[in-house]
Amino acid sequence: MSLTAEQQDLRDAVRGLLASVGATAGSMAGDSAWPRLFAEVGVGGLGIPERFGGSGGGAAEVGVVMEELGRELVPSPMLGSTVLAAQAVLASGDEAACERLLPGIADGSVAAALAWATPAGRWDGGDVGCVCRDGGEAYYALDGEAHYVLDGDAARVLLVAAREPAGVGLFEVDAGQDGVSRTASVTMDQARPLAVVRLAGARGRRIGGDAAGALERARDLACLALAAEQAGAARRALELTTEYALTRVQFGRVIGGFQALQHRLADLHVLVESATSLARVAAAEEDGAGLGLRAAAAKVYCCEAAMRAAGEMIQLHGAIGITWEHPAHRYLKRAHGSLHLFGGPSQHTALVAASVVDR
Repeated sequence: MSLTAEQQDLRDAVRGLLASVGATAGSMAGDSAWPRLFAEVGVGGLGIPERFGGSGGGAAEVGVVMEELGRELVPSPMLGSTVLAAQAVLASGDEAACERLLPGIADGSVAAALAWATPAGRWDGGDVGCVCRDGGEAYYALDGEAHYVLDGDAARVLLVAAREPAGVGLFEVDAGQDGVSRTASVTMDQARPLAVVRLAGARGRRIGGDAAGALERARDLACLALAAEQAGAARRALELTTEYALTRVQFGRVIGGFQALQHRLADLHVLVESATSLARVAAAEEDGAGLGLRAAAAKVYCCEAAMRAAGEMIQLHGAIGITWEHPAHRYLKRAHGSLHLFGGPSQHTALVAASVVDR
């Protein structure tokens, strides 16, 4: 699926800015690029309506940016704050909460994190790590701990999914209060920080609406964004591997001239192209029926495509591919971590399989 002219301009703007600051896989230049992406490109507001300070784009535009961030494994709060947290607030339908939180997320002045999952990491609407103990007119007391919180150790605002007698609620929590403690998790992918958030009587402000539905929509949109990122990472891994195959000489000829390697790279090209197309098509229909099914399919396929591309990258680079200095291991780590984020592949594959059986 091809990009529109406007989406191509967005892609070129993001790619050019990242190149200008030297943001490549393995560098930390992405940290300096992120404020400029907010200020000059407006990436923080792509999925947020104009009335809440955004630009009124959608999942397709977010996917364009995520592809570019994935190409160079740029560390950023895009996935955790501007996609997952912002979409949870937006999907809640609570106008007051949207007016209070979304403008800051859109302009980059506020980083938000969604504290939801249990240690099992299923990211299921009914499976939350915290509970609402009691409440008053304005604030509620929250206890428990949430795992795999994207950028949870640095966010100013926490959106906490908590169990209450009537079901699941969503609460806005000031991360700086005494009842909140945050511990950075040891992750395979150092460019994607996760944290464990623990609450002990923390004060939370209720966000109205259907919290369970809002959480599931936010997760599905995050899966689409993650799929786009992994398609971008897979494409860049293929590009770097192809470049190497056309310059590395063995037995008197470039290794790209050997038919066995040509076949492997050709198969990888087909896989990358199909992953990119699936991610873009799924994102283009974000408001249509079956969002969860499309998100599950895109997430599984694109993450597994990135795993294969990164694995082939290491193998076809030979000895240099397993060195710390070469970025190949970073692509593999990102792919492995992404495969299990927002629910493991078996969970999403079961959803797709069930839809086929039901037919």
